Amino acid sequence: MSDIIKVRSLTKKFNHFTAVHDLSFTVANGDVYGFLGQNGAGKSTTMRMLLTLIQPTEGSIEIFGLPLHANRNEILRQVGAVIEKPDVYKYLSAYENLKLFGKLSGIKITHQKLQQQLEVVGLADRANDKVKNFSQGMKQRLGIAIALVHNPALIVLDEPTNGLDPQGIADIRNLILHLSKNEGKTILVSSHLLSEIEQVATKVLIIDKGKKIIEDSAQSLFDPAQTIVEISTLDDVFARQQLLQSQWESAFQENRQNQIVLKIDRQQIPVLHRDLVAMNIQLISLQPRHSLEDYFLQVTTGSQNVHQYIQ
Repeated sequence: MSDIIKVRSLTKKFNHFTAVHDLSFTVANGDVYGFLGQNGAGKSTTMRMLLTLIQPTEGSIEIFGLPLHANRNEILRQVGAVIEKPDVYKYLSAYENLKLFGKLSGIKITHQKLQQQLEVVGLADRANDKVKNFSQGMKQRLGIAIALVHNPALIVLDEPTNGLDPQGIADIRNLILHLSKNEGKTILVSSHLLSEIEQVATKVLIIDKGKKIIEDSAQSLFDPAQTIVEISTLDDVFARQQLLQSQWESAFQENRQNQIVLKIDRQQIPVLHRDLVAMNIQLISLQPRHSLEDYFLQVTTGSQNVHQYIQ
């Protein structure tokens, strides 16, 4: 199967607040799919819908080629997830926590397999230590071990490095890379830290105020030769129509503010300028953004004033 997740026109409203608006994306088999946006952008709300913790207002979700709403149990048996901080029993050891959650998942798991799972997340030498003495990073790694205990094909991680020190962040990053490259897992990971997504993702979606801003391969998005260009004209409707009927159509990017945004090689900027003039587009400005980070900070707002359960 080539596609693990297909989301189409997904919308979630909480009373009069729209947390996710008309969101569509596809996660392919083997992807480390980076779900990037400031706090309050709609990332956690989307992930909760993927895990059936909340129901969409509109739209559809398919996982493993099956409609989620009609095949919930079958699908979730193949999914492992850590949403926010992992729920673990702090007065039990790491091994005891893993064994308990293995039993709750309804699978038979051997002592050797439990030890192997702790080895994968770097906790084998602390297997018998009580979790209350663990750092936050160690608890996060244990949470991932619990999410992996039933050997899922898809792993969903919501802000897995949140609140961690630099060593903890590096540990989680290396674990994600290991699970992808050595275990063959498909991983959907959210973060508000572009630098972290850049180091692990094969494909990236930037979301803001519940709307998709950009979706592309990480290789393309993080290519230093590629430049985000914002165009302002006296008639943006006319300019957009002209550009969408030209060779620049494939360079168009979705944008929260309905600006005209292209992603092109920086050496193409003079050609773009020439074409704009030739198409009788009345140009006010053509503004290159020097990096994806500049663009990310410019197009995302990081709204903090929404209800506490909406992210």
